[in-house]
Amino acid sequence: MTIEITGTTPVDGAETILTPEALQFLEKLHQEFRDRREERLAARAARREDVAQTGRLDFLPETAEIRSGNWTVAEAPPQLQDRRVEMTGPASPAKMAINALNSGAKVWLADLEDASTPTWHNVIDSQLNLYGAARGNLSYTSPEGKEYALRTDAPLSVVVARPRGWHLPEKNITVDGEPAIGALVDFGLHFFHNASHLLETGSGPYYYLPKLESHLEARLWNDIFVFSQDYVGVPQGSVRATVLIETIPAAFEMDEILYELRDHASGLNAGRWDYLFSIIKYFRDGGESFILPDRASVAMTAPFMRAYTELLVKTCHRRGAFAMGGMAAFIPNRREPEITAQAIDKVRADKTREANDGFDGSWVAHPDLVPVCREVFDAVLGDRPNQIDRQRPEVEVTAAQLLDVESADGDVTEVGLRANLYVAVAYVAVWLSGNGAVAIHNLMEDAATAEISRSQVWQQIRNKVVLADTGNTVTPELVNSILAEETEKLRGEVGDEAFSKFYEPASRLIADICVSEDYTDFLTLPAYELVS
Repeated sequence: MTIEITGTTPVDGAETILTPEALQFLEKLHQEFRDRREERLAARAARREDVAQTGRLDFLPETAEIRSGNWTVAEAPPQLQDRRVEMTGPASPAKMAINALNSGAKVWLADLEDASTPTWHNVIDSQLNLYGAARGNLSYTSPEGKEYALRTDAPLSVVVARPRGWHLPEKNITVDGEPAIGALVDFGLHFFHNASHLLETGSGPYYYLPKLESHLEARLWNDIFVFSQDYVGVPQGSVRATVLIETIPAAFEMDEILYELRDHASGLNAGRWDYLFSIIKYFRDGGESFILPDRASVAMTAPFMRAYTELLVKTCHRRGAFAMGGMAAFIPNRREPEITAQAIDKVRADKTREANDGFDGSWVAHPDLVPVCREVFDAVLGDRPNQIDRQRPEVEVTAAQLLDVESADGDVTEVGLRANLYVAVAYVAVWLSGNGAVAIHNLMEDAATAEISRSQVWQQIRNKVVLADTGNTVTPELVNSILAEETEKLRGEVGDEAFSKFYEPASRLIADICVSEDYTDFLTLPAYELVS
């Protein structure tokens, strides 16, 4: 074989995952699909350059027949008919995996992407935990002697794993002398070890696909599913995939993405921070009309966000697919009952909007929010498992509405700038320490939060935005000054060892990518170079 493990950090149990047979499958996946992945990444860059020249995106004329056709996706398997509450979180450590599986949510989104730092330990430990979850024997004993085990008094959450996006490499594995592709490593190891077993026990290999930018990327995934099902000998159509519509070009290709995956499609999901991050990335040359207000003030009720979510529900239900709502990231805090009560009220209002709009379920980031989300969707769904029958024919969304960023209320302020820099440094620091799911100010954050934060700062510098609360113009000098103050604030909140090891490098990285003339497509790429 030409596949090699280059990671030197020993991981207990790795031999269970990195078997010769599993590695051979990874090698075959790379040799079969590596070139097409490179073509798709190059196509992303070319399309972005075209948008920079034209300043516009639109629905594709060459796929009009797909959008007007009467096709539907394959019927969902029984385990995915009811998805009214989905718990999200990393698959490592085992304690978090067990808590998610025991949470009472219908689905656990086992996140190998934005909520997981791709250290070699996390990559392998996540696979081991998913291996144990599939077999019902996952357990953990803490250093203090507390035991965690899978519940037997109620159903466990159905696992839907999210591999890394197409752009991320896996530097601890090489194939033909080149770094492996993170998405193929995550999907390949999980599918090879668990697909047959899951099907034998009444479940199946289910996935969330992140950061797709076109239907041709969905076609690539579909071909990978077909190849993989043949390789391990499971029936075609065993895989079910839900696609996150979290990039602005994908919002214009929802029909086409479902069509490409129609034998394996389960639904689409409406994100928030990644979607806004993508709008900035795509239209960073678009001038004032694409300047977003402070991140915290951009609500899902903004007209351009409403257009996106309404179109998603209509598209999904017309095609027999599930429409999944966005994240409730709040973390309840028993020491702050008033703040917790206010936040839960906001979560309930957000989930009520989604349920009334026709979504079939939604995400939460903490087990304590599972009952809140379930209560809201129970009130709308009753005994029905979903509301796919709600077709939304009255919804008509134009390209102009999807791109009407100016419709968002709010200002750009120094308060917002400070918050972006603080959160970006705080998140990246903890990410560098090996934890991709980070609690910041009572919110469970993942990489998308840092991406939108640093992208807003970059955009504000390039457009010389004037801050509404101070009258100052956003310049590299102002950003560096505020960044130094926010970093110093973090120094007072963490120990000296953690600050020098993680927070100082994180602050330097954020400074580099915020004030650079060139825009960094994904901060996790340079950050990954800093991870040992």
